[in-house]
Amino acid sequence: MEETTAKKRILSAIQPTNTPTLGNYLGALVNWIKLQNEYDCAYCIADLHSITVRQDPQKLRKQITESYALLLAMGVDPQKSIAFIQGHNPAHAELSWVLSCYTQFGELSRMTQFKDKSEKHPENINAGLFTYPVLMAADILLYQADLVPGGVDQKQHIELARNIAQRFNSVYGDTFTMPEPYITKTTAKIMSLQDPTKKMSKSDENPNACISILDDRDTIVRKFKRAVTDSEAEVAYREGKDGINNLMSIYSAVTDKSFEEIEKEFAGKGYGDFKLAVGEATADMLAPMQAEFGRIISDKKYIEQCMKEGAEKAYKASRRTLQKVYKKVGFVELPR
Repeated sequence: MEETTAKKRILSAIQPTNTPTLGNYLGALVNWIKLQNEYDCAYCIADLHSITVRQDPQKLRKQITESYALLLAMGVDPQKSIAFIQGHNPAHAELSWVLSCYTQFGELSRMTQFKDKSEKHPENINAGLFTYPVLMAADILLYQADLVPGGVDQKQHIELARNIAQRFNSVYGDTFTMPEPYITKTTAKIMSLQDPTKKMSKSDENPNACISILDDRDTIVRKFKRAVTDSEAEVAYREGKDGINNLMSIYSAVTDKSFEEIEKEFAGKGYGDFKLAVGEATADMLAPMQAEFGRIISDKKYIEQCMKEGAEKAYKASRRTLQKVYKKVGFVELPR
């Protein structure tokens, strides 16, 4: 008999506070769909993380539901993957408390995102903002994740999760899988349309700098028409042409064309033609997902059913880890 090797588990999460950008979509979310065929995936809407910054409760509820619907519309298959909302599984908060007792104050004080967010919100430097990397570690370790997709900005958090896991394992024996960062071979790095030296961000104050994946066709085309380029008129990928390089990266990611093919396609044509083509190709790519999102968000019963099943699967996948941790630290199990 042939031995079947268990698939490695991947855990990834996204906050619900804003609609993902084209940069989020091409840089990370598209890969989530592909990974479902090769790995045992758990994808989560990180609602607990979102309240380190003050949120409007009504708006947040709407954003959580829409973010979950978007996850499904993009192609996350709730039959193949665990698609759930973080707050629907109380084990995240429970494990986070235990792990916080195995995390050093100095480790958390060195986290760069705490420093960045404290500067942005000086009026609300709360304890949750300081300790949220422990919750992030709990998200990962709870599901015994082997791999965690993420960019450079997440590397420090994955390192902290590894340090906490190693510390706990050294005291109590093997308990947690040591997670590794998952770096995709081909990840598009999408920059701002108004300042192509900066990453595209949903928090950008200039509305023309960023494409939301739910922007309508006219908005997408208009934003690309206004994209910053250079004084030349040659569509070519080279140093010093940050704006055109960014548009070529987007067009390449959307159409699967190489830079060489793109240069040939637009040889002798101006930037106006190229910007229009990038805008239309992007709108065409997003249209099926947007239509599916419209269908799902209007089907409340289906969303609620998926949420319920996702929460049950998440709890089942994490319960054993939490029980093991509670037993090892010396807690008394509730008699049945």
